[in-house]
Formats: sequence, structure tokens, C-alpha cells
Amino acid sequence: MSQPPLNALRAFEAVARTGSFQAAAEDLHVTQSAVSHQIKHLEQWLGAPLFDRRGRSPALLPRAVALARDLTMAFDGIDAACRRARPASSEGTLVVAAIPSVAICWLIPRLPAFRALHPDIQLRVIYAHHGHEIDFTSTDVAFTFADAQPVGEGILSRPFLSGRSMPVASRALVGPGPTEASAERLLELGLLHDTDLSGWKTWFARAGVSAPTRLPGSIFEDFNLLRAAALAGQGVALCSLAMIQPDLAAGHLVQLSDISVLEEFDYYLTQSNLTPRDAGRRKARQTFLSWIDDARTQA
Repeated sequence: MSQPPLNALRAFEAVARTGSFQAAAEDLHVTQSAVSHQIKHLEQWLGAPLFDRRGRSPALLPRAVALARDLTMAFDGIDAACRRARPASSEGTLVVAAIPSVAICWLIPRLPAFRALHPDIQLRVIYAHHGHEIDFTSTDVAFTFADAQPVGEGILSRPFLSGRSMPVASRALVGPGPTEASAERLLELGLLHDTDLSGWKTWFARAGVSAPTRLPGSIFEDFNLLRAAALAGQGVALCSLAMIQPDLAAGHLVQLSDISVLEEFDYYLTQSNLTPRDAGRRKARQTFLSWIDDARTQA
């Protein structure tokens, strides 16, 4: 078999990441027809379709979702390797790596406030994938999630937010009135799972209730997908209250029980203890860390 068509793989990853052929074309600085041509080329090479084209907009097939996830991680690795090989920049750009949950739920909504206070500091925000080692030679600050404080040569870390998770659901799903719900009521509302079924199995055990042999509900591979499903009223999710505090404060989500899981997990703010070589970058990192502390206090 011939080598995989790299240009076609890049086009497909861009479509999956941006959500449309047009957005992918803009991201890659090519025409939409060029992206379509590359997708057809890749499907011919694979010998299988990647999109369900029966609807108004093409939708990724299950095999395509898995391929897109692996390609994103691979391209991120290539990008990191190239940045390591490139001579250090003197522009003072601060590279911030964040796992998707922190990036979407906490960091990005607050970035306009940071830019307003510090318009001279340029940020580059990249994904830090849970379970994958972070390269601190090209990253200044990272938000991670772990069951123990990250330790290791060349890094400093400190707790950022609690990972303690409790059942939450949309007010529309729960209805008016008290929100305290029994295990039986939670099953009636429907369960949503993060990555696997272990979270809810632990919750039912701590509640002293025999869980069904086969727990119902959809499984989501990403916290942001889980949160979106909960907000859409599709069921009850186990979420870190610290991470979804804005949703709770706005009444979009309500807490249904005080029984918690994942108390051993926390979100951490981690950085290299090596001092950046250029003064602008050193000052930018300290300013950013101070702002993080202030924003977390105000949350």
C-alpha cells in the first residue's frame, strides 16, 4: 500500500476540527473545492467513506471521529517537535497549554479581561491532552488534571481548581421546585457518562444504592461534550462544581446531590521552573500567573 496522503490527512483534520469544509479552507488558506478534492482523495485511499452525506451538512462517521482525534494529536506532536527545533523566539509570546475542559469552561471566557488589562502580552493557547506528557521546552504554563500533584525535574505545580464532582442537570430537565434528587430519580432523568461508566458506578456505591447491572446513558469522550449534553437537558452528569460554577450561578445547571466522586482529582497549574531566556517572556509569564490568581479569587 502507498504512503498515506499527508495533504489529504491535513485537510480532513481541519474539517473535523473546524466543523465545516469552508472553515477548514479558511484555516488552511485554500479553496473549499481544494478541501473537497483532498477529502475525496483520502476516502479513495482508505477505501471507505468518512462522512455521512445524507443530511444537509456532512457528518463524521464513527471511524472518522477516531481518525480525526488521532490526527489532531499527531499534528500537535509534529508542531511541538518543530517548535523545539526552531531557535528561541525573542518576541516574548507566552505559550499556554490547557486541557479542553479548562480551555473552554474557564480560560477562554476570561481571556477578554486579560487582553483588556495587558494588551501588550501575546498569548498562544494550545491544547494539553489529558494523559499525554507536556513538553515544557515549548510551553510556559499548563493547566492539567490529575489524581496527584504533578512532580518532576524541571517543573513547578500548584492546585488550581477542585475536581470534586457531583450530579448536575439542566433546570429544564429537573423542573421547578427542590433540586435534591434520589438515586431512583437520577435514573429516571437519565445518566450521562464521562469517558466510561466508572464515575456513576462509584457514585451509586457511595450512595448505598445497588446500581443497575447495565448503566444506561450516553458516554462522552470529552468533558466539554458531557457539559454540553447536560446543558441541553439530555441527562444528569457528574461534573466538577468548580469548573461549571458559571453555569450553576446562572441557573443553567443545578446540583442534585451532595454525594461526590473524584475527590482525589484536581486541576493543577503547572510550569517549568527554568527561567525563560528573554526578559519579555519572563515578565509576561509572571503577569499571566498573577492574573490567574486574581481571576480565580473573583470566580
